[in-house]
Amino acid sequence: MEKKKQKTVVIGAGPVGSLAALYAANRGDDVEIYELRSDLRDPSTTPLNFTKSINLALSERGINAMRHAGQPKLIDHVMAATIPMRGRMIHGRRANGDLYEESQDYDVHGRSILAIDRGGLNKRLLDILEEMPNVTFFFNHKLTGADFRRNKAWFEVRDDQTASQGQRAREIQIDFDFMIGADGAHSAVRYHLMKYTRMDYQQVYIDTMWCEFQIPPRTTAPSASLTSKFIISPNHLHIWPGKEHMFIAIPSDDGSFTCTLFAPAAFYEHLESDPSGALIPPFFDKHFPGVTELIPPADLIAFFHRNPHLPLISIKCKPYHYGSSVVIVGDAAHAMVPFYGQGMNAGLEDVRILFDILDKHARMDEFSVRANADASAARERALAEYTAVRVPDAHAINDLALQNYVEMRALVLSPAYRLRKFLEETISKYFPSLGWQTKYARVSFGNERYSEVVRRSEHQGKMLVRGFVGLVGLPVLAGGIALLLRYRRAVDVGLRAAFGSVDSMVEFMAMKV
Repeated sequence: MEKKKQKTVVIGAGPVGSLAALYAANRGDDVEIYELRSDLRDPSTTPLNFTKSINLALSERGINAMRHAGQPKLIDHVMAATIPMRGRMIHGRRANGDLYEESQDYDVHGRSILAIDRGGLNKRLLDILEEMPNVTFFFNHKLTGADFRRNKAWFEVRDDQTASQGQRAREIQIDFDFMIGADGAHSAVRYHLMKYTRMDYQQVYIDTMWCEFQIPPRTTAPSASLTSKFIISPNHLHIWPGKEHMFIAIPSDDGSFTCTLFAPAAFYEHLESDPSGALIPPFFDKHFPGVTELIPPADLIAFFHRNPHLPLISIKCKPYHYGSSVVIVGDAAHAMVPFYGQGMNAGLEDVRILFDILDKHARMDEFSVRANADASAARERALAEYTAVRVPDAHAINDLALQNYVEMRALVLSPAYRLRKFLEETISKYFPSLGWQTKYARVSFGNERYSEVVRRSEHQGKMLVRGFVGLVGLPVLAGGIALLLRYRRAVDVGLRAAFGSVDSMVEFMAMKV
């Protein structure tokens, strides 16, 4: 008897949703992808954050998830369009007024994270999906309702004609076996999921806004090499740190840099208070020395006024599923601030872990007395396990991302931070059998669980403190013992000089008593 095909519906056609659709299609499901916006490959489509050039940091977790997608050419294409960043380049001004750059490698073993254009990655995934006969796209479809007990969903269909004539969007109803919500921080799937499960939900906006700027490429001859098009090093993530704010620059493959100003809302309000923008160049000169030599002041003002000033949100929730019918992944489940470069990587890793668990439970049913059972029973057990496994890890990376903002804008200049990094990297390099790594290396260059990264990092921190106390304490203790012995000898010599002998001293003490 032929096994019935499963209909999997994916909400959201970004990188995470596209990868989820690819995993499902490779397993033989009939896949339908519903996206709120127009085709994301169309240059006229406005991204959700209203910016056009979005550069992201791709690291091992995201690469590993794509590696297991069953499309070898995907990895080749993606890797060819990346720029390796081997570390941070810290920019500042010395006390004598000179500008400086200081490189801090990410990894003592020479590994790099990769700068990648989000749009290019998304386009490649969509192109692969479009070639698959069991995948169908539905753009301009807004999820407006869902019944996760009866496995039905409703969408508003918005086309150009409806929008231009001011008509009400028509509504359609669909049936599905399994829905994957990958529709971002303001997820409609999560909103409807809350009606069916007792979801713990936490949403926090941190007091930091962001705005995008751009460092232009150097003007060169058409035949010039790519490296010569960059004004500053293309193999670093550039940081201008400040105690309360930060400016960063990530390389693009055209020789430009996508830059971001992160600062509290009060700073933005101050800069917005003068419509002429006259406050902006002096602000950059004071807090981010050298930037006005890379971005002309007039361009700084134009970028600040033209590009939106957007908030940063951190979302935690649980569970991630209901029964066998729906699960949320990526930002829909755990939106995080961007300071660890793990938002997209964690979302792509969600997909790999989700399908690994789904496959495991399907195999268990296949080789058990439940062989003829409804596939939804195995999926329900798998989704419950996915929530149990993934929630603590997602919460851990959300917390790490918040903590890393403090590191990037302040601690990179701290002697204590540099000392710990040096000690951990030295142990990792010269004593590899101890399995010692920095927290950043564990997160960015490995696939161990985020919660395990936190546990191991805390353990390493305690060991370093104990070792440091031991190294410092032993000489102090030895010195104290030596002083005590010297003091006792001095007292003994003094008493002998005063009483002539021990017997005379004892006799004197007895008389006093």
